[in-house]
Amino acid sequence: MQTTDITVNPAHAADGTPPERTHEVHGVRRSARLRRAMAFRNVSALYLLAFMVAVFALWVPDTFLTTGTWRSLLSDQAVTCLVAVGLVVPTAAGVIDLAIGAQVGLGAILVARLLVGHVPIPVAIVLSVLAGAAVGLFSWLMITRARIPSFIATLAVGSLLAAAIAWISSSQQIVNLPPGFSELGTGQLLGITYPVYLMLAVAALLWYVLERTPAGRRIHATGGNPRAAALVGVRPSRVVLFALITSGAVAGLAGLLLTSQLSTGDPTVGPGYLLPVIAAVFLGSTQFRGGRFNIWGTVVAAYTLAVGVKGLQLAGLPVWIPDLFNGTALLAAVGLAAWRRTPGTRRIGPGLLRRAQPTTR
Repeated sequence: MQTTDITVNPAHAADGTPPERTHEVHGVRRSARLRRAMAFRNVSALYLLAFMVAVFALWVPDTFLTTGTWRSLLSDQAVTCLVAVGLVVPTAAGVIDLAIGAQVGLGAILVARLLVGHVPIPVAIVLSVLAGAAVGLFSWLMITRARIPSFIATLAVGSLLAAAIAWISSSQQIVNLPPGFSELGTGQLLGITYPVYLMLAVAALLWYVLERTPAGRRIHATGGNPRAAALVGVRPSRVVLFALITSGAVAGLAGLLLTSQLSTGDPTVGPGYLLPVIAAVFLGSTQFRGGRFNIWGTVVAAYTLAVGVKGLQLAGLPVWIPDLFNGTALLAAVGLAAWRRTPGTRRIGPGLLRRAQPTTR
């Protein structure tokens, strides 16, 4: 039997492709990935941020381009950004939490009441965070056990919390807080206030959970299709419990940081966070991850919106302009999220958990 020797040129790849052709293919692929990564639909917030910086730099250069303005912007928006990254978790699980602003208000007023009642600062902090987690637990009971759609249940919870805040504070500011407590919200490290570092730490932790752990995959699966998730062994009810407790605890932390910054327990501060936070979460879903709710997209979106509001304020426009800006941003964010969605991306909106409840355990 005659055999034929086949000699493979070592300069060729395993599939016989010449090396120069392999390098060309890899270059084309890298170029395509870069174009997709930098496409407007994938990083629209960054383009919007660059546009606003250019506009306000020309409009109000004497105030907008100062170091003090940017440090103030970074520190002042840390609480808003913290609330937003916490809200990413239940939203990714398919829950629309409209009580998030009231949860911030509860954390803010509860820690003040505890401190003026001579509760030690560490204990007051822990109790305020636990109170936020307890609100998340109550919302979970209303959604999964009472079978109330999430946006209705959390709207009602927000109303209950507004009553609780008024009762705790007697509808008045709580003053004369311990001097040491304000250090938590106003103390600085390398010129940056502590809340910024806390926000980044929480964001990094939640990013790791959502993107690098089985728990994160279960959260996204529940938000995408809870019925299908249940069929493969995921328990949507437990996932939503974890999501709401996490969000509530983060909101409680944000509330006590806000009180530390103000050195006053203000019963009116919570509701103002709802609109910018939801706008940041939905705008963030259009960034980086192809229409999926994600942490760093939300951080970028939150500060992008903050730059717009800050620039309008520095320009001396009427006080109602920020509300107009945030409302427009929310509409644009939801519309962009719907446009950004591809056939493989989950639907955004309430009611997902409700359809899955017959299969939850």
